[in-house]
Parts: sequence; structure tokens; C-alpha cells
Amino acid sequence: MSAMARIVGTQDRTEFNLDPVQALRRGAVLVRMGAALLSRHASGVVRAPHKVFNALDDQRQLDVARLLNRPKSAS
Repeated sequence: MSAMARIVGTQDRTEFNLDPVQALRRGAVLVRMGAALLSRHASGVVRAPHKVFNALDDQRQLDVARLLNRPKSAS
């Protein structure tokens, strides 16, 4: 009995993409994601109403989304 493989879609793709240029681009995106996670914040206790913290969270999420969804440069 032969082994069977099911291909879904129009292309037969391997699990790993071996293109070094795409790997560098994905790595750069991951580096930017990591930098966004390590953003500076004040040390100590911060007290404020929930509205203020929600607004800060919304702004942080927008900043990270803008960082990750930048237009791709033509290279």
C-alpha cells in the first residue's frame, strides 16, 4: 500500500519555507514585535480610573498594530 498525501489549495507546499530573504523579513518583523513588548514604562505604583487604563491599553494596541502593519518596502 502506498502512502497518501492530501494537498489542499493550488500549490504543493512544504511545511517550511526555505527562502532566506523571506526568513530575514519574518525575523525583522519578530524583532519589531519584541521591541514593542519591551516598551518603557514608569516604575512604581500607578493609580488611575479604569477609563484611563483602558485608553492607555487601546493606544498601546494601536501603536503595536501600526508597527506590525507597516507597508512593505519595494525591494
